[in-house]
Amino acid sequence: MLPWHQYLLGFLFLLAGANHFRTPKIYERIIPSYFPDPKTLVIVSGIAEMCFGLMLLNPETQIIAAWGIIGLLILFIPVHLYMLQNEHASLKLPKWVLILRLPLQLALIYWAFLYT
Repeated sequence: MLPWHQYLLGFLFLLAGANHFRTPKIYERIIPSYFPDPKTLVIVSGIAEMCFGLMLLNPETQIIAAWGIIGLLILFIPVHLYMLQNEHASLKLPKWVLILRLPLQLALIYWAFLYT
């Protein structure tokens, strides 16, 4: 049986990925303008998050999933920086929340690394 925190991370990524399809416009808004086709990126990243979340729940695929999650989290860093720099992309979140999201990415990367 997997540890509870591995189930939690897998479930969080399943929910996060599904949310890309519930509220795609929000995700499209936070993608930096130098990335092409935000709509496609939102769909692809949502599918990837859900796939990796499910794969993390299987001992046979957890290592691939963990590395995939780490890769996604690294790829999402420009989005977090863009949200700090662009008022429209910030979603009216307080600056301290946007700043806090950067070290949170590192914590999530570490959490995923536990399953490699």
